[in-house]
Amino acid sequence: MPRRQIVKICGLSTEATLDAALDAGAEMIGLVFFEKSPRHVSMETAAALAARARGRAEIVALTVNADDALIKEIVQKVRPDWLQLHGGESPGRCAALRAAHGIRVMKALGISAPEDIKAARAYVGHVDRLLFDAKPPKGAELPGGNGLAFDWTLLKGLDLGPPLMLSGGLAVGTVADAIRISGIAAVDVSSGVERARGEKDPDLIREFVAAARSAAKEELGA
Repeated sequence: MPRRQIVKICGLSTEATLDAALDAGAEMIGLVFFEKSPRHVSMETAAALAARARGRAEIVALTVNADDALIKEIVQKVRPDWLQLHGGESPGRCAALRAAHGIRVMKALGISAPEDIKAARAYVGHVDRLLFDAKPPKGAELPGGNGLAFDWTLLKGLDLGPPLMLSGGLAVGTVADAIRISGIAAVDVSSGVERARGEKDPDLIREFVAAARSAAKEELGA
């Protein structure tokens, strides 16, 4: 499958930061539905932001082990293009949600060692994209958005079938190395473009997108 560059800005919660991501040309914007996260948004806010982004970027709804009722409400009120499942959802759960709602599913998986890559193979055929994030520290409340990186060399030359996306520890100063080392040009950032926990910085968003664009152009030879 041809690789393509995608920049996803996740955890957006205001019109100003959403507009920064859209104006910079981010292909995906992420809205977080997880109350423990400082990036959590209400259904009403999410619906308004999604309406503002629709047609300019793909809308990703991030959930963590959400029940059927919450998923249904998100799909009906926010109308996302993707569900990003960032908890312990099984391959069967991913496939069931994908079929029930006719929506693309991105499964986030924590990576710290080669065996974590092997475990990802169980999701092939059940999801539309795999997102590799740093495995959270023991006892962490958040499964992602912790600003941690992992060994990107684990992903070099990896082809599992579905498109891959890289997350974890990405920022303006690290995204070029991440793309070059991993060979993955689709990147996802959250804490790396924040000036305070849960508070996105429009300038950092713009700088991140530009840095990712430049690195991906070199990696893909485009």
